[in-house]
Amino acid sequence: MEVRLDGKVMLVTGATQGIGRATAETLARSGAAGLLITGRDQKRGDAVAAELTATGAATVFAAADLGDPEAPAQLTRACIERFGRIDGLVNAAGLTDRASFADATLDDWASLFAVNARAPFFLMQAAIADMKKRGQGGAIVNILSINAHCGSPELAVYSATKGALATLTKNAANAHRFDRIRVNGINVGWTDTPAERIMQADTLGQGSGWLDSANATQPFGRLFSVTDIANLAVFLLSDAAGPMTGTLIDQEQWVIGANR
Repeated sequence: MEVRLDGKVMLVTGATQGIGRATAETLARSGAAGLLITGRDQKRGDAVAAELTATGAATVFAAADLGDPEAPAQLTRACIERFGRIDGLVNAAGLTDRASFADATLDDWASLFAVNARAPFFLMQAAIADMKKRGQGGAIVNILSINAHCGSPELAVYSATKGALATLTKNAANAHRFDRIRVNGINVGWTDTPAERIMQADTLGQGSGWLDSANATQPFGRLFSVTDIANLAVFLLSDAAGPMTGTLIDQEQWVIGANR
């Protein structure tokens, strides 16, 4: 089966590295006509945009801090001004800061919810408005986390943000199913990303050998790769997914609910 997005215009957040970048790259290879990608690093974003444009998918980078309440409106407006529409949205950006019941602060709560829940909500709101205006439907994929089911103690606030976005995913899907706008989410399992490498090796002090140790604990001998996640995200954006909407897929190698 070949998954194609020929002629589609996509907006992808967190697209300068990790899952967002892999998703943008996969979209470009799958025939997307236009990509609006975003992140906080202008230099890195411009480089990614140039690489993707060279593959044949016209790509524009717009620097944005999703903690800024104005960022969602600015990004969606930039996409529509450049490409005329938004056919698909991928909310891949997210903060993974640790904050537990024992030590979370108001600042932790505010920053995590601003980027992980508020920004995706208003990006969806603006994308849906454009899709409804044109009457041609569309697709949205939210990158969630397996931690939305509960999460480890140090991820209490992060897990709550992903639980909130999971509910919003279903709510948007239900509200706009007759507009032919599909909204699905991926509860991502432990994935080897640039941000995770910094978190584990440096922030948490696990050192350079953390990845080998982590891989050895997994049923299939490795963490998920960003390409694993991107492939599923692009499938969900494509017509190959059919009319499926309101689905939260646990992309995980541990069986949820089973006793390990």
